[in-house]
Amino acid sequence: MRFLPAGDLAVLAEFDEEISVEVNTRVRALEFLIQQKALTGVVETVPTFRALLVYYDPRAVGYDALCAAITELLPQATTAVLPPSRLVELPCCYDDPELGFDLAPAAERLGLSTAELVRLHSMAEYLVYFIGFTPGLPYMTGMPDRLQIARLDTPRVRVPAGSVGIGGIQCCVYSVESPGGFWVLGRTPLRLYDPDAPEPILLRPGDRVSFRAIDRREYDRIAAQVDARSYRPVIA
Repeated sequence: MRFLPAGDLAVLAEFDEEISVEVNTRVRALEFLIQQKALTGVVETVPTFRALLVYYDPRAVGYDALCAAITELLPQATTAVLPPSRLVELPCCYDDPELGFDLAPAAERLGLSTAELVRLHSMAEYLVYFIGFTPGLPYMTGMPDRLQIARLDTPRVRVPAGSVGIGGIQCCVYSVESPGGFWVLGRTPLRLYDPDAPEPILLRPGDRVSFRAIDRREYDRIAAQVDARSYRPVIA
């Protein structure tokens, strides 16, 4: 590990150069320990693939003292300290071109039928490494190797909220309408970001995510329940 100052109010704790489940698990374990121990002066923590950004109040703790306190926690930063992960089911409509507008071209690029692409994508279990880019957007891995595909040559200016996309080794769900360069295979009617909800962000780092294929009729039914705030996501 190495520590890097991030301005005068934060320190970046870097674990490794690689992106892996093992490294990310240590990042999340360190964040959990810092929160549990309530380290003096820590204001906020932000996990990434391989590092943890720790914001602090310099009036309460100095840079060197904070780095020393974090270093003391490192031996404990393993899976043993993390609480059990949640499994979150996201219903996804793949079979409507209005929603999964890149399904057919992505299947052609990968040399698969659309049915096989949907089967491979929906049978996998994904790990949320961290939340970023826009509020509630999960960076996830766990996608089958057969579905690895370069991102779009020209990113879109607008991608609808709820769009389920793939690019490189990653799968993501757009939490709000935003630009993006992922191939959109379908869309979930759930809101990954809802500022009016008691918990505005649906997914958390460390969550496991599965996609359940639904048709357009069920998509519209669930979307109506989401709008009425009567739908409860399936979380185990």
